[in-house]
Amino acid sequence: MKIKRQIVVFDAAPDLEAESRFWAGLLDGTVEAEDDWHSLLVDGEWRMGFQLAPNHVAPKWPNGTPQQIHLDIWVDDLPSAHDKAIALGARLLQPAEDPNAAEQFQVYADPAGHPFCLCWALGIMTSRMPELDTVTFHEQDGTAGIPDPW
Repeated sequence: MKIKRQIVVFDAAPDLEAESRFWAGLLDGTVEAEDDWHSLLVDGEWRMGFQLAPNHVAPKWPNGTPQQIHLDIWVDDLPSAHDKAIALGARLLQPAEDPNAAEQFQVYADPAGHPFCLCWALGIMTSRMPELDTVTFHEQDGTAGIPDPW
């Protein structure tokens, strides 16, 4: 079997438009919208999908309704990425323990409540695994997805 495409699909309710618009804005992409499905394209490539899920219950991070998956988005300028995420409708759930650390993350929720992290690691990402500079995926239990580069 050859995998031709792998994307992350988020369930969204009640506002599919707000969810796909948020991620398109954060990742500098465009949305192709159908009634109950939106596709996010970045640089012409399909990166994410959003499906209308009227019974979706947003995770309550960190101790409530569990998350099933979250995105780590590696950035080179946390203040700019933070401002962009907030302007697009994200909520800061947990600030970095030390924003001046060489390696750190902050936890946010998108408009539908899905947690994601803005991460940075000074001088590490491009030298070790450039394919992970944009997005990595982690299952809640850490047993699946693309491993951390450290």
